[in-house]
Amino acid sequence: MTDERFRMIVADLDGTMLHDADTFEGRFMTQYTIDTVKRMHDDFGVKFAIATARPVSTAMEFVRRLPVDACVYLNGALLDFSPSKSDERLLTSGVLPSDGHLMKVGFSSQRACEVCRFILDELPGIRIGIVMNDVRYTNFDVRAMWKTQSFQYTDFTDVPEGVADKIIILPKPEQWSRLREIIPPDFEVSISEGVMWMLMNPLANKDHALNLLCEKLNIPLQATASFGDDLIDISMLERSGRGVAVANANPHVLDIADEICPANNEDGVAQWIEHHYGM
Repeated sequence: MTDERFRMIVADLDGTMLHDADTFEGRFMTQYTIDTVKRMHDDFGVKFAIATARPVSTAMEFVRRLPVDACVYLNGALLDFSPSKSDERLLTSGVLPSDGHLMKVGFSSQRACEVCRFILDELPGIRIGIVMNDVRYTNFDVRAMWKTQSFQYTDFTDVPEGVADKIIILPKPEQWSRLREIIPPDFEVSISEGVMWMLMNPLANKDHALNLLCEKLNIPLQATASFGDDLIDISMLERSGRGVAVANANPHVLDIADEICPANNEDGVAQWIEHHYGM
């Protein structure tokens, strides 16, 4: 059966479209999922977008393998409304083309440094950093978590001027309570995979990004179906015409979802697409 209500599918990557692995770098997408998305896109004319917390450097390999009409990186801090026009160099340059197909939703690197120094004064030794133009300016070695992502050590007095995407923090459990108390009010907090805190522009989220995608691609919100697994996906799922959680999702995501599809390791998104488009 063909479900013509959904003109655009928006999907998260980690824990949703990607299979699990022992390392971050080992997570992968199956050929079955790739082929299914291509058939949906080419045979049924359904738009497809990715909405991920990943930066360009680790998401681009998946973007290139799929028929992606738009891509939301860094949870909504960087949006690409025409991926065919963009390459990795452009996306990480910090330059916004005059045609408007790229958008950044961030904050000044100067403000980011002020916040990082303040948090370090309150919680000495906490692991913290700034993500900007796909470089991590941190007080710790990020290779313990991400072996291929570029970083520079900093004391937050020498970060270049620019538009920062987010502040990342890896607190110890005993630091959570105090950290939550001292987050400045001009930042929105989200927690990824129960480990990494992200401080972002309040408009840099998947909910706002979905609205922008619909405006740019001229698709009503009710004609979208979105897929996710983590707390940072909830607003997007609630905003979509159909919010679908993979079976392995966080319990809170399962609670709010309109529908549950099989788990990421079972290619749940692809199975849902096959069912709804009669493949």
